[in-house]
Amino acid sequence: MAKITYITHDGTQHAVDAPNGSTVMENAIKNAVPGIEAECGGACACATCHVYVDEAWTQKTGEPEAMEEDMLDFAYEVQPNSRLSCQIKVTDELDGLVVRVPERQA
Repeated sequence: MAKITYITHDGTQHAVDAPNGSTVMENAIKNAVPGIEAECGGACACATCHVYVDEAWTQKTGEPEAMEEDMLDFAYEVQPNSRLSCQIKVTDELDGLVVRVPERQA
């Protein structure tokens, strides 16, 4: 289990206990984190679960794969630390992960 902190665009923090094997997106939806729409349900077929991974965590979350990079082309205000939260699997190593939710989703 890992604790994930989602910071919404207005600065509100939402701390969530996330079970291993789930995704950052699934936990956002389960805990009603504002700003994560997840229209495709985690199939990596849209960009409505876009987040900014805190710089301290980018190495541990890894780089997006080709399909995710293609979907990020549709995201709003993509940055070097942009990821689709449906593609980040929760592990013990991500305990303390911080992600920021953009102002709007694509």
